[in-house]
Amino acid sequence: MRQALDSLGFVLVLLAIWQGLHWFAGDIAIASPLDTARRAAALLASDQFWPHFRETFAALGYALLIAVLGGLTIGLLLGLHRLSGEVAEPILVSLYSLPKITLYPLILLVFGLGMSAKVAFGAIHGIIPVAIFTLGAVRTIRPVYFRTARVMRLSTRQLVTGIVLPAAVPELVSGLRVGFALTLLGVLIGEMFASQRGLGYLVMNAIGTLDVPTMMAVVLLLAIVAVLVSAALLHLDRRLHQRAA
Repeated sequence: MRQALDSLGFVLVLLAIWQGLHWFAGDIAIASPLDTARRAAALLASDQFWPHFRETFAALGYALLIAVLGGLTIGLLLGLHRLSGEVAEPILVSLYSLPKITLYPLILLVFGLGMSAKVAFGAIHGIIPVAIFTLGAVRTIRPVYFRTARVMRLSTRQLVTGIVLPAAVPELVSGLRVGFALTLLGVLIGEMFASQRGLGYLVMNAIGTLDVPTMMAVVLLLAIVAVLVSAALLHLDRRLHQRAA
């Protein structure tokens, strides 16, 4: 109950700040919360909105699948080989801090316009944090588990599926939570710069036509979806860490 009240209070404070910014800057800069909510409701009732919504989240699904599977594989391989992990970790951290927008011309050159470019751009945002979290998760596994696996003469596949993955699940969920947010960001950026479909395209089109309520409404809908998914993953993350403690 206390947590729900705190969350409600936080939302009310955000709405008050939002309304204050609207009064200060005016309609040309930021729409009011009420106007944004009305425009969001109109978009949800519009048949033209849903193809853009499906386009964005289809690209997000493909990109997240690539990021999770790729990051999981990289993190496991590096985590199971200590020397490789120690060498690769600072490289991964450096790549993680690199502004991904600098790679966008290369993405367009390789994949062209359309779905494939958005998926690729989203995947490169999410794959590195998943790999880093997976690497860290494998490192935190108790050495006695690996000694037991050697005594039992488990194969690499049995070691990974029977020991490493179950022990590392809490950290993997943490990586998935971060990877989801960054992958969504990458897909939206891809749609903003080189796409004729998707929610990112709607935002850029609204900016170009000075349609502030539509821009704010799309951002609001994206924020609601992202917060709901992140909250679910955070809840799962906490439950898994409590169980592992």
